[in-house]
Amino acid sequence: MRRPRWGRSVTFFGNSGASTESPPASEETAAEPEPSRPGGTPRAADGRGVVVCGSDRTMLRVVTELVGSGEQVTAIVNPASRHYERIAELGAHVLGVRVVSEGLLRRAGIDAKDGQPSHARALVLLDNDDVHNVHTALTARDMDPDLRIVVQMVNPRLGAQLHSLLGDCVVISGPSLAAPAFVSDALEDDELTWLDLGGRRLVAGQADLIREPHLAVLADTTSSATPELLPIDSTDPTGDIVLGTGVRTVWRTKDVRRAGWLMAMRDVFDRRVRRIAAVMAFLVFVGTLLTHYIADIDWLRALYLALGAVTSAGIEDDRFSDAEPWAKVAGVVVQLTGIVLMALLTAVVVDSLIGARLSRVIGGVRGRPRNHVVVCGLGTVGARVLEILAERGVAVVGVEHDDDAPGVQTAHRLRIPVVIGDSSNEETLRSAGVQRAQAVLALTNGDITNLESAMVVRDLNPEARITMRMFDHDLAQRVERRLGLGHSRSVSMLVAPAIAAAVANRRSQVTVPAGRRVLLLTEVTVQPGSVASGLRLGEVSEAGGLLVLARQSGTTWDWPPEQGKELHPGDRLAVAGTRSGLARLLLATRAQHG
Repeated sequence: MRRPRWGRSVTFFGNSGASTESPPASEETAAEPEPSRPGGTPRAADGRGVVVCGSDRTMLRVVTELVGSGEQVTAIVNPASRHYERIAELGAHVLGVRVVSEGLLRRAGIDAKDGQPSHARALVLLDNDDVHNVHTALTARDMDPDLRIVVQMVNPRLGAQLHSLLGDCVVISGPSLAAPAFVSDALEDDELTWLDLGGRRLVAGQADLIREPHLAVLADTTSSATPELLPIDSTDPTGDIVLGTGVRTVWRTKDVRRAGWLMAMRDVFDRRVRRIAAVMAFLVFVGTLLTHYIADIDWLRALYLALGAVTSAGIEDDRFSDAEPWAKVAGVVVQLTGIVLMALLTAVVVDSLIGARLSRVIGGVRGRPRNHVVVCGLGTVGARVLEILAERGVAVVGVEHDDDAPGVQTAHRLRIPVVIGDSSNEETLRSAGVQRAQAVLALTNGDITNLESAMVVRDLNPEARITMRMFDHDLAQRVERRLGLGHSRSVSMLVAPAIAAAVANRRSQVTVPAGRRVLLLTEVTVQPGSVASGLRLGEVSEAGGLLVLARQSGTTWDWPPEQGKELHPGDRLAVAGTRSGLARLLLATRAQHG
């Protein structure tokens, strides 16, 4: 099995929004017109606004996106937030409060009653505390059953359960959305396309890279010079571009190994312990010789007596009661020396254990790793990055100063080495092997820490690819332009467009390149009164133009769907198609007027 080729770009999607990087212009793009965007309900034309709750930089980015798209935004912001004044300057109506209550939500516009809709049509919750977001979402749902709710969740497991509690809601995970983009920068990957489609996290790419079973064949690139899109049958499956749920694990010939217990014991029993043990061993040796020759005691008993004296266990032997006075004094001196040495030995071992910490000495790096990826900062984003890199089969080392960070536990579960220490410290980075690494991701929660880490890495390894997580967009631009330290990304910049798209219920689409042609993967809703309503599923698909991957009727997705079932208004289809094929589907699923 060949290793994935590391190229230059990849397209990643989050739970609800999309950020598409289209391939170069091709014959396919020139021949087929761009379809219109009515895959979902457009922005409300009745003047109803959007309520946004939060206080961090993501809040600032989301308000910027919404105001820029013409939305009427009411922002509920903690007055202590350093973004408070900036959000007000953007044109949003700001309510400065510390605690969100039912009365405050009514003031903001969530006030449905007597069958009348609320003045607000959507609520966006961006608090860093998942519990607060869930509490506010449940309160708003009781106030308006038809309100659209968009929630940013840190815990993806908790987010997956929200649909059963809230109904019409969109859950967006910042780490899940941003992590693939950081991985893409580290690997310069152009062979895999990650996306969320039909309620699943999917990946498209070459068949020999995608884990079986494959959900669909998107293109046959071996049948001719021009790839055949959406083939009915393929003669060479290994050459296909397919859709699957994960990538194959690549066997690594040069892996990065954790230190393990053997290395841990070596670190605990350091030079100080070895010196004290050597002195004690010398005393035992000398004591055994003197006891044997002077007191005329056999070797084993002499060794026992010497060990008892040096280790402060005491001398319990009748022969010493009749010994010469100088021998008794010597025994006492040896005992006192042994007490001091044992105290020193205990103190040194305890100091080593406390200073090294078990997670550091066991999870550290063994040997001299090469051509690996170093991830600095193992928070929620770093933890997701580790999972993706491990799934891709990439050798990786983590760096984190907090033993209790989420990514540290993830690293232990995946058996990934972790160096505990400050990622901006040169010795810490040397321990992680950055001088021989191919890429470094600085993902801590501090811009200055990430910048310092990048500068140290550049001094140690000028050839390494560096990607920084930067919260301050202006600082990131200046650093990239003046210092040339590599790329910078912001989680808030990646999340904000997805949230804005979810608020407007816009359709998101993914572009999958196949040679000089492209395929579009998206979700389309069958609207009431459309041509497609009442057709069978098999009648919608067309060979080489459109393939229905899954169908949602109610709350569950059917993978793969039954081709003989009829389509009903409200059904949602996950499809793959050419631009012309998708355009025809959009026309067929659009409500007919007049």
